[in-house]
Amino acid sequence: MATINGVKTGELEVRNPFGAALLGGLVGGATDIAFAAILFGVSVQRVFQSVAAGLMGREAAVAGGMETAAIGAAAHFFISFVAASIYVLATTPFPILLRRAVLGGFIFGACVWAVMNFVVVPNSLARAAPITWPTTPIMIAGHMLFFGLPIALIARAFAGRR
Repeated sequence: MATINGVKTGELEVRNPFGAALLGGLVGGATDIAFAAILFGVSVQRVFQSVAAGLMGREAAVAGGMETAAIGAAAHFFISFVAASIYVLATTPFPILLRRAVLGGFIFGACVWAVMNFVVVPNSLARAAPITWPTTPIMIAGHMLFFGLPIALIARAFAGRR
């Protein structure tokens, strides 16, 4: 690869960052919710109410029915879009995230799980789930496969050469 004005030519870059983040956030968010619903054997509505519990507490979120599920869905997809945006923006200084998208997605998914479980949830109105075996490793793997990986692969699909 040649270097012109300090930029490596021929390096991968995301051509439409907003589109990559939007689609990545939608797909990653949807697969994450589907995984949680299947894993815990509950409805998607109940999963979204669990997200809303972070804003209003568990009792109010469950009692609110579809309205609080909609609030939880909006919060969940907002967080998904922000996370996907962070990944897409990180590909500029770290193009290896595009070249090694599977590994990047797995690492990103595990990092998102850690931030959500050790920073976001403990500082919300939701009760933090205990760290248990085998649920915790399954949840980490789920975030790697069903959240981080789709975001990384979508960012890679939006990439082209400089």
